[in-house]
Amino acid sequence: MSRAFVNEDNAAAQADQPVERQVSEQPNRVTAQGLAQLQAKVAQLQQEHRVESAKDDKQRLAELERDLRYFNLRVQSAQVVAPATSADKVQIGSWVTFANEQDEQQRIQLVGEDQADASAGLINWGSPLGRALLGAQVSDEVLWKRPVGDQLIEVLRIEPEV
Repeated sequence: MSRAFVNEDNAAAQADQPVERQVSEQPNRVTAQGLAQLQAKVAQLQQEHRVESAKDDKQRLAELERDLRYFNLRVQSAQVVAPATSADKVQIGSWVTFANEQDEQQRIQLVGEDQADASAGLINWGSPLGRALLGAQVSDEVLWKRPVGDQLIEVLRIEPEV
């Protein structure tokens, strides 16, 4: 068999495989709730995999197996942080209210990467905003390094994790 045919077969087989999910290089620090969400996601994917195994959808099975590899790795690498109990200093799990230079206020919670959902106010602690706020205290002004330009923000309130 010609080498060209072997390479074509390999290329066709690889085209059917979904692209692997990239794992962040930052430490996988999570809240207890974030770990529970990761574990629930693994359980959900395992259940879906059992159901799909009875069918003959190889593409869907490959996607589920890729997602299981990713989320199992995230559970294994999770470093659960102690609950944020202080209202003195921003920690992972803290709810933070801050204002920008135009006095527009925003309330967010710092969470782990997989728990982040900006539309719900859940911000990855390793994001530019998370890193700017981590360790700050009430009335501190911190520089939020944004892709669209740096912005000075003031911490107005810190609330413990609920």
